[in-house]
Amino acid sequence: MTIAIKRALISVSDKTGILDFASALNKLGVEILSTGGTYEHLLKNNIPVISVANVTKFPEILDGRVKTLHPNIHGAILARRDDDNHIAQLEKHDISGIDLVCVNLYPFEATVAKLDCTFNDAIENIDIGGPAMIRASSKNHQHVVIVTNPEDYSHIISQLQQHKDISQRHRLQLAYKAFSHTAYYDSIISQYLGSQLADNTKFAPQITIPLHLVQTLRYGENSHQKAAFYKDAGEVGGLLASFKQLQGKELSYNNLADTDTAWECVKQFTDAACVIVKHANPCGVALAADPFNAHKKANASDPVSSFGGIIAFNKIVDVDTARAVSSQFVEVVVAPGFTPEALASFSNKPNIRVLEIRLTHDEHNRFDYKRIGGGILVQSIEDKILDKTQLKTVTKIEPDSKIIDDLVFAWAVARFVKSNAIVLVKDGQTIGIGAGQMSRIDSSKLAMSKAREYGFDPVGSVCASDAFFPFRDNVDLLASGGVKAIIQPGGSIKDKEVFAAADELNIAMVLTGYRIFRH
Repeated sequence: MTIAIKRALISVSDKTGILDFASALNKLGVEILSTGGTYEHLLKNNIPVISVANVTKFPEILDGRVKTLHPNIHGAILARRDDDNHIAQLEKHDISGIDLVCVNLYPFEATVAKLDCTFNDAIENIDIGGPAMIRASSKNHQHVVIVTNPEDYSHIISQLQQHKDISQRHRLQLAYKAFSHTAYYDSIISQYLGSQLADNTKFAPQITIPLHLVQTLRYGENSHQKAAFYKDAGEVGGLLASFKQLQGKELSYNNLADTDTAWECVKQFTDAACVIVKHANPCGVALAADPFNAHKKANASDPVSSFGGIIAFNKIVDVDTARAVSSQFVEVVVAPGFTPEALASFSNKPNIRVLEIRLTHDEHNRFDYKRIGGGILVQSIEDKILDKTQLKTVTKIEPDSKIIDDLVFAWAVARFVKSNAIVLVKDGQTIGIGAGQMSRIDSSKLAMSKAREYGFDPVGSVCASDAFFPFRDNVDLLASGGVKAIIQPGGSIKDKEVFAAADELNIAMVLTGYRIFRH
């Protein structure tokens, strides 16, 4: 069989499937060139192969840093077969064309993910010749087939066996994938080098965000929208993207968005905690001695909104907790672990999505991104830890340690409530949450209304506000319901009036000095 591909260059770090691919090419009559470890690998497995050094008439030098960077290689890749002048130049310099290039790159991403990776290890795993060949082949894809992904091997062989060539559309698709491959690779290197600078929080003049596709989703926020889930490059331990799905239906766009909120909120706490999220907002959060009682309290906070919600735990879920969760309609349950008995219980409700995330502190998120028309907003993540010893009391009444604990808990919950956020807490349990209102007084009214609707007595509760009170009306409203302490940032031009109102109404008030808006 005479096929269009007569000569191929193969040089891969990831050798998955390469023996079958090279063997199939050989059977089709393709001459194979190779370098270094790939050359030895093919030779050892009795696949005819020619060393690139025999083509360049020059040995590999500088510990392998220079192998393929030579006119006999790049001329063979970049020459246009439909340009007589190019062909004449190849003949003049005795260069034979290369029709297929199969390259994947030094494992930079895997190298820097290792805990013992040194800076020198990282530098030596920056590929130079590989990206150069990929880019050259992709540029000349009309005449050269570029292969960077082992998943494409079998399809390429099938096309050659059936049609003796690769179609122009398929060549273009492979070139697109190849440039995406090198762009992703370079973005990881850029990100790593930036992380090595003394001040790595500065905003770069250009940014590239390395992401790879995990899965396409059934649809987006609404059924007419397309959606997909992409994962950050490198280690994402402790973050949602590291989840392992143990059972349940396919995750949706909204499932993932809400689960991220629930997981980020629950892992703030050291005591057993449960967070229930519905439509981007926590609707019930509680602390207890164990997950079972934490869930019981969180669910009681707003049993109507928790229907069909996302439930997150920061401790291993046992069978009693699993049974309690399974007794209601729930979309997702996420935790750092589940007992075998708990998983057996969940299996009786196979549609519940059960996710496990290793609870670690090796998280790497430094920036938060938000898409707007024609651009992206970038900010550092909101990860400021509240130091309760730095709280400033601005009223005559000093809150006691128990009240302080509830205030700190309320503040932690408010971090994940859409602004304007008002969170009422009593004994380590949310009893009313006002979220996403256009005015703070409406959020206060909503939180108070929620508390009363579900049988909670606000008397003796505490309140967290994600931003300052612009007027004293919020204090008046909260005091009328029995709130005895408030935590807020301060900073309003009406602060003195607000503080005076708190004193007048016998409410303790402490300031954090910073706000926690969430839009």
